[in-house]
Amino acid sequence: MRSLGIILRSIWPPAVVVLILLSLWHLAVVLFSIPEFLLPTPWSVLQKMYEQWPRLIAATGRTATATLVGFGLSAVIGIVSGSILSLVPLARRGVYPLTLLLQMVPLVAIAPMLVIWFGYGLPSVIAAACIVSIFPVIAGTLDGLQSVDAGLSEMFKIHGAGRIRTWWSLGLPWSLPSVFTGLRIAAGLAVIGAIVGEFVGAFGGDRAPLGAIITSALKQNQTSTVFAAVALAAMLGFALFGFVNLVGWLLLGRWHESAR
Repeated sequence: MRSLGIILRSIWPPAVVVLILLSLWHLAVVLFSIPEFLLPTPWSVLQKMYEQWPRLIAATGRTATATLVGFGLSAVIGIVSGSILSLVPLARRGVYPLTLLLQMVPLVAIAPMLVIWFGYGLPSVIAAACIVSIFPVIAGTLDGLQSVDAGLSEMFKIHGAGRIRTWWSLGLPWSLPSVFTGLRIAAGLAVIGAIVGEFVGAFGGDRAPLGAIITSALKQNQTSTVFAAVALAAMLGFALFGFVNLVGWLLLGRWHESAR
């Protein structure tokens, strides 16, 4: 019951803000007589979502698959890469600055190349989601491992613990807050990467994911459909962010505190 109360207390403030923003949005459209092809009302978006629910929910499932796989790859590769960079100073000085390219190069610019390398469909979208979300995980892992208490590290050395044992028993538990900070950022970026990847490399028609529906609806001036697909993509991002928060809360509450 206590945990449920904590969850409710954390949910209701943003829920109230969302309701206020939706009300202001609706009033603005009505008062200024904004055409629906420019800005539909929230009610029009909900109606469109209801009318096309089977198509939109199937598209959300396809986008969610690419997002989850891409995020999972970025989490595993990012934690392993950050750990290796922490254990090998030469690699950290030589490789880590180059990882900044993952954030500096626009995904839209490399998305066509991903289609060339991986083909149309799920593989290229997964690659886009992974590429755009991996750097925060690498940076969070590396920062967390480099912030380990020097006294505890020295104590592990005195007791004969090697680098791998020290990493597993001390470094990784200690760095969990930084790791999950990176994972939270990566969760949102993975959805963005998947949608952008779908703009370029996804199939249309009955197999269309959310990104393909957005581009198709834009060409046909179906603004309500665009907003409905964007809303579902945002919900997907919030769901993934909430899942990462939940896992982080469980691990930080039971593992990190005991490690400290």
